[in-house]
Amino acid sequence: MAVKYLCRYCDTMIGTIDNEEVTELQLGFHWLTPKERKDIISYDPSGQTTVRVVCETCQEMLNRNPELSLLSRPFQ
Repeated sequence: MAVKYLCRYCDTMIGTIDNEEVTELQLGFHWLTPKERKDIISYDPSGQTTVRVVCETCQEMLNRNPELSLLSRPFQ
């Protein structure tokens, strides 16, 4: 499974896992609720999995300005 991690706010590429042997269980996806999975993980027809998380820069901004979390894309 190829997995790409992007920031949900600024679209910065955080990292990739390009290992066909890694499983969703190893990545911890099984801990997510169905709603969280829908919000965080997307799959495309070519087998690419995209996981939207928060990068360190955006997390620091959110820590300093929590009201920004109410906006869907506050840093663009």
